[in-house]
Amino acid sequence: MDKIRFATVWLTGCSGCHMSFLDLDEWLFELAKAAEIVYSPISSDIKEYPAGVDLVLVEGGVGNQDNLNLIKKVRQNSKVLVSFGDCAISANVPGMRNMLGGCKSVLERSYLELTDNNAQIPSQSDILPVLLDQVLPIHQVVEVDFFLPGCPPSSEHIKNTLMALLEGKTPSIVDPEILRFG
Repeated sequence: MDKIRFATVWLTGCSGCHMSFLDLDEWLFELAKAAEIVYSPISSDIKEYPAGVDLVLVEGGVGNQDNLNLIKKVRQNSKVLVSFGDCAISANVPGMRNMLGGCKSVLERSYLELTDNNAQIPSQSDILPVLLDQVLPIHQVVEVDFFLPGCPPSSEHIKNTLMALLEGKTPSIVDPEILRFG
């Protein structure tokens, strides 16, 4: 059996979805038999998203210019994109800044009003990526093939979703426990 090319991506979020992914424990060995991990913040130091990815789980909302550039590249180079967790699906906690009137007020509050020394907003993009005015769920930026809700999704739901996709089936998210948002 040929291995699929598998990736995970972390955008604006807490990495809780990736922690839940790691909770797959021994099943990760089974996944490794079926999938070659070609990009992930937990497995390698690959900086560029590769072409020809068969399946990708994307955690987090789109909150800055780096996220926006990456998600467009991910979509262009991936056959199946799964919106992985509530931040990816609804912007969830990172999206709370959307209520504050854009990124300018957030930056001023964080770097000017609450700073004791040297109050200044970082302006170099290598220090702080340029924030978007709103944190967006992934499907508002690119086409999403499947949604895996949860804050974070349980490792059992991640496993069931991945098993279905590896078998060429549509994953089921009809269980009320899965549809509960954090």
